[in-house]
Amino acid sequence: MNKKLYVGGLSYSTTEGGLKDAFSQAGNVVSAIVIMDKMTGRSKGFGFVEMSTEEEATAAIDMFNGKELDGRAVTVNEARPQEDRPKRSFGGNGGGRSFDRNQGGSRGGSNW
Repeated sequence: MNKKLYVGGLSYSTTEGGLKDAFSQAGNVVSAIVIMDKMTGRSKGFGFVEMSTEEEATAAIDMFNGKELDGRAVTVNEARPQEDRPKRSFGGNGGGRSFDRNQGGSRGGSNW
């Protein structure tokens, strides 16, 4: 059964290929992904590696946790399931400020 690992503290220059190559020293890497910021296209500094067996995952944790990868000490541990998060609302009735020109904001006695 495949085992997913969290890899934190990655260098911004670490690529998915580099992550896969490094972790292949511990066994068969099913997948490797570096999480990217949607706005900037830059790495968020963490990723996930999926190993093909529990034993290989344990070997990868032992081999890389606290060790240097691309100039940065990385944290490697078993990935936890993603928690459900409330949906985010952008706009509508969820907050922000409205401006009522009759309640202030005027300058020099002028009400617009």
